[in-house]
Amino acid sequence: MDSQTRPKIVRCPQCGGDSVYATSNLYRPFCSERCKNVDFGAWASETFRVPTEAPPESELFGDPKLQ
Repeated sequence: MDSQTRPKIVRCPQCGGDSVYATSNLYRPFCSERCKNVDFGAWASETFRVPTEAPPESELFGDPKLQ
C-alpha cells in the first residue's frame, strides 16, 4: 500500500486514541460518536474558554475624563 491509498491516522482530540482521518469516518477528527459528543458538550457548557483578565473599569464603560 502506498501513502495515497492508506488512510491517515491522527490522534483523537478527546481521548487521545487513534482516529482515521478520512471521509469514511463520519466523526473525524474524533474516533467515535461518543468522543465527538463529549467534546461538543464541553463547548456547549462553556468548559472550553479562552482565559482573559477583566479590563479595568475605565475601559468597560469608557473613561469619564474623556467624555
